[in-house]
Amino acid sequence: MRLNTLFLASSLTFTSITLAQRSQPIHYDKPFQQDYSVKYEIPANGALLNRVVCDRNGIVEVLSSEGILRPFAGAFLYPGELRPDRTYLPIKDKKIRDIALCNGQLVYIDDTAVLSNAWAGRLYSRHNMAGVHLFSIAPDLSALLSNGNTLQYTKDARVEWTNQTEEKVIDIQFDTTSHAFWILSENTLSLFTPTHKHLRTIYRGNDLTCFAPGKHSILIGTHDGYLTLNTTSQTLQGNIHRNLPCTDLTVIRIIDGHPWFGSQNGAFRLRDDGKQEKYDYYASRRWLPSDNVTDIAAGPHGSVLVLTNKGLGEIRFSKMTLYDKAMFYEQQVRNRHIRLGFNATLARMKDGDLSTGSVEDSDNDGLWTSMYLGAEAFRYVVTRSPEALQNCRESLDAMERLYTVNPLKGFPSRSFERRGYAASDTQVWKRAPDPEWDWKSTTSSDEAIGHIFVFGVIAELVDDTACKHKAIGLIDALMTHIVEHDMYLVDWNGEPTTWGRWNPEYVNARPKMVGDRKINASNIIGMLQTAWHFTGKKMYREKAFELMNKYGYLDNLMRPMKAIAPAPPDADELSRRLSENWNHSDDEMYFLGYWGLYRYALNDTLKTKFKTAILDHWQAERPEKEGAWNIFTAMTGTPAFDLKEAIWYLQEYPLDLVDWSVYNSRRKDIEFIPENFRRQTIKEVLPPDELSVRRHNANRFQLDGNGNGQSEYSAGDIWLLPYWMGRYLKVISAPQ
Repeated sequence: MRLNTLFLASSLTFTSITLAQRSQPIHYDKPFQQDYSVKYEIPANGALLNRVVCDRNGIVEVLSSEGILRPFAGAFLYPGELRPDRTYLPIKDKKIRDIALCNGQLVYIDDTAVLSNAWAGRLYSRHNMAGVHLFSIAPDLSALLSNGNTLQYTKDARVEWTNQTEEKVIDIQFDTTSHAFWILSENTLSLFTPTHKHLRTIYRGNDLTCFAPGKHSILIGTHDGYLTLNTTSQTLQGNIHRNLPCTDLTVIRIIDGHPWFGSQNGAFRLRDDGKQEKYDYYASRRWLPSDNVTDIAAGPHGSVLVLTNKGLGEIRFSKMTLYDKAMFYEQQVRNRHIRLGFNATLARMKDGDLSTGSVEDSDNDGLWTSMYLGAEAFRYVVTRSPEALQNCRESLDAMERLYTVNPLKGFPSRSFERRGYAASDTQVWKRAPDPEWDWKSTTSSDEAIGHIFVFGVIAELVDDTACKHKAIGLIDALMTHIVEHDMYLVDWNGEPTTWGRWNPEYVNARPKMVGDRKINASNIIGMLQTAWHFTGKKMYREKAFELMNKYGYLDNLMRPMKAIAPAPPDADELSRRLSENWNHSDDEMYFLGYWGLYRYALNDTLKTKFKTAILDHWQAERPEKEGAWNIFTAMTGTPAFDLKEAIWYLQEYPLDLVDWSVYNSRRKDIEFIPENFRRQTIKEVLPPDELSVRRHNANRFQLDGNGNGQSEYSAGDIWLLPYWMGRYLKVISAPQ
């Protein structure tokens, strides 16, 4: 009878929250532009890659020192190769020196002529330039070519003009606006007008590397930024642009009105959102085979081709809703990240090759699975998907077995695995009663709070009787163990685990400014409230009030985040070590715990106080633009929870969750700030797709990562939890 009453209370709580949410903003899920990359690598033959073009038919060709190459095979996450183009043998057998486009058609130059397979092969304009390696062609099929020291203009198979140059020619481009050829050397930009056969220098500078003509201006790249030249006045506009991800530029292209830049450290595109000097940055092997960019071109179907010294990256742009993205991630999890029902990392990969990876155990199998299981529970409540419910059942079975695989009553294992296959911390694995299995000991508080969070979600929201009763039983088992063991998790050796400690003797031993004192108090009160809410056992309610009133846990958890700081020099060694800087794992534990702290508060007075504590924490977290923490905050009904930033996080998270090496600390377009307790490194956090893949317990201001393609993370906890929670809380709509 008590359980029924509590479920009714739970239903009323849900109704009141739903009503409160009517004053909250809602993101209407309309299609946005999602970018991802398909990569094509070159065999280890030492070929130099010089230029990439794409014709009107979508045919992509790459000019290399070994001839013309084409991309073959290749799909997202499964790289293809650049292979010799054998489609037309007469071209294959020629010594092609450069490729260009004219009216969308491929045009070549070899040691003898400018030629093409278009126009029925009629274009064959002979030249007499030795060592030619560079040319540009006009719509009337006239061409300007160079060997670096000489310019030659040909038209209708005749050489009409030749000129020696004072400096080495780097690039030639025909400009349809001026109907003339622009010529770049290391220190000059010149203009050749075919009608008058006139060459004149327009700009003189130093260390010029590349350029891109536009309608009214020309962007000129250097080894230290780029300049803007007004083509009407032929004067520079403003100062040199150095606020770039990398200032050593190798190529500039204007594609669909957007300036694209190639550099020694990746490619980047100037945004069109009205912000000055803001760029979308494409670097690391998430996007490119190498960061050393040699050319950029418009690709098929609106893509952009970025050629590097190690291959080709085709950056594609697809319209999708958040729901579409969720369905992509759902498949990613089910295909590669389920181990015995756990939400697992695909590890031991070689160089980003998914086929070489295997799922492995983790210290936090229970935590990461709790977060994925929570996502699937919210998904089921929102969509009534049978698939989501089955996913819940399977992962809940894994969570349940954490308690039954070991001989300790109510003690959750960190993980379990078939005997002999444990991947990490082998010294803490113990033999299970079943000789086929081992279980992992030393379970910590982050595991415990994850368990209670998701068991509460399932007990409250999932209308499957078996799941509901299993979740309540697990809540009771864990919390009975903790209460009966004097607020500790007690391991196989009869000793408390290192981090499974909520006893006042431990918690209040920390100075008030040390975060452990606040986080442990916050978590255990939420855990006890959850247990009381679903079991009705008075010992949980009484213990919660005892800790709050007798031992100061209410004061502990209500302490403002601005008061959290390093312990003083005279504090004990553990307190000093715990408070050296901000602990982002604590943030994850806090917000998971807020579910039980707020929703199952023992009375309205406490609920109001807890909301204040949650909003105070959220204010401290706002610079990180952490999508999950913003969505969790919406649970309180507050109209201000940075929904826009949460959607930005969800939209900008990369589809590729391989842990590639990423280096942002060398960028020139970020503003560094002094070292600080929270370890915030720059003034404004970077988008998720420019950072290493990180779970919610990581510092989003960490600029570099050295993953080297050795693992692929699961979207189950990283992305699906905030999305499906947002759907459940009705701050994210169904797809429009």
